[in-house]
Amino acid sequence: MKKSILSITMAALLGLGVVSCREQKGDAEETADDVEETMDTASDAVEETGDAMEEATEEVMEEGAEEMEEGAETMEEGAEEMEEATKEEM
Repeated sequence: MKKSILSITMAALLGLGVVSCREQKGDAEETADDVEETMDTASDAVEETGDAMEEATEEVMEEGAEEMEEGAETMEEGAEEMEEATKEEM
């Protein structure tokens, strides 16, 4: 009688041990999936930030080039006006 009770108890404990290990594996897999999702989200955010920075840099460069062209035109106009004023005085 003692052996059968002891055997049943051991079988129950072994069964509970196996079931609890399976749950832990599931939790670990869920955690791994969550980490992977977080990494994907962070990677996407970094990529979007990089794209935004690239676009902003291109816009600033284009605006700077336009302003330089306008400045060059203004300088040419000023030089022409000075030349005309010099010719008139002579």
